[in-house]
Amino acid sequence: MGKKILVVDDEKSIVKGIKFSLEQDDYEVTCAYDGQEGLDYAKQTEFDVVLLDLMLPELNGYEVCQAIREFSDMPIIMLTAKGDDMDKILGLEYGADDYVTKPFNILEVKARIKAIIRRNSHKTVKEEAPHIVERGGLKVDFESRRVFTDNKEVNLTAKEFDLLKLLISNPNKVYGRENLLKTVWGYDYPGDVRTVDVHIRRLREKIERNSAEPEYIHTKWGVGYYFQG
Repeated sequence: MGKKILVVDDEKSIVKGIKFSLEQDDYEVTCAYDGQEGLDYAKQTEFDVVLLDLMLPELNGYEVCQAIREFSDMPIIMLTAKGDDMDKILGLEYGADDYVTKPFNILEVKARIKAIIRRNSHKTVKEEAPHIVERGGLKVDFESRRVFTDNKEVNLTAKEFDLLKLLISNPNKVYGRENLLKTVWGYDYPGDVRTVDVHIRRLREKIERNSAEPEYIHTKWGVGYYFQG
């Protein structure tokens, strides 16, 4: 069975082209043409990747992304016709894992999908025994990819979890933003270091008791970030 892809875009010609191209690579493609329909599909099926347009009827891409993040960390790639950097950053703020700006080359989209699926498949072939790390009120289960703060589960995106896992596994080691970008997103990722800053900020908001005075993830000014062990 091929990997499951959900495409949410109200431009039917674009959806048709994406669907045709992905099916040539044996992906199983589900199509939705407005935000609510896309969200309904996401609630019914755990997709391997969601391609989510920003400008949609019913619910916009940000709203759909935020709603999906309430129940799943399935990878989301935002499709946006806008070239403005703030739109891209906002997409990440709402929990997207990546973005592609329209007009896009379908080969680029397929490369992003393959990279995300490849990273996720590596996560499933890990230690046989559960690997749990606890620091203060924070508990991270590497095997189930679940995170708890003060015994309350926190829902992280795939990238947020990857960042946390890297940092908590190497306490007190300072990682530069470029290093984090290459390690977590990959050498072929075309984004910039602001992507790292956005994800660190979101991660702090979720796991810190007070994100303004972090207990776990600290900033080494002018260098990068580290987890205080």
